Amino acid sequence: MSGNIKKVRTSDLELKDRLVAINRVTKVTKGGRTFSFSAIVVVGNEDGIVGWGLGKASEVTTAIAKGVDAAKKNLVKIPVINGTIPHEQIAKFGGANVFIKPASHGTGVVAGGAMRAVLESVGIHDILAKSKGSSNPHNLVKATFNALLELRDAYTVAEQRGVSLDKVFKG
Repeated sequence: MSGNIKKVRTSDLELKDRLVAINRVTKVTKGGRTFSFSAIVVVGNEDGIVGWGLGKASEVTTAIAKGVDAAKKNLVKIPVINGTIPHEQIAKFGGANVFIKPASHGTGVVAGGAMRAVLESVGIHDILAKSKGSSNPHNLVKATFNALLELRDAYTVAEQRGVSLDKVFKG
C-alpha cells in the first residue's frame, strides 16, 4: 500500500453497519464439539469513510457486535468523486483478486457479495467491479480495501508531486 492511509475518528459520524458473512466454526475437544461464530462486518458513513472488522464469539449477536466495534477502530477515508472512484485499480489479498473501475452516472454498483457491501458502505453509487480467484468473503473484503486504499485523487497526486493541480492534468 502507498502510505496515504488516513485514519478517521468515530466521533460525530453516522455509521451504518453491513454484515458481510457469518461463519460457524467448530472446535473438537474430548468433551465433544464446541460451536462458535465469526462475523465479518463493514461499517461506513456512505460518504467516503469505511472500515471492516472481524468478531468471534459463541453467539451470533455478540460476534456481530464485536465485529462492528473492531470496524469502528479501523476507519479510513476513501476518495469518492461524483459517486464513483477516480481511476481503475487492481488489488490482491490471499487468493482473491479484485478489479474496480469507475463508471458513468446511472450505472449503479456492478459488484457481487462482499465487494458490494464494501463499495456501498463507502458511498460509491456507480462502479464496475470484478472479483477473480477466491470467493472467500474475508479475503474479498481485504482485497477490496487494498484496492480502495491505493486510490488517489488529483489533489493528492499534485501534493505528492509538488506541482500545481493544473500541471497534473496537462502532463
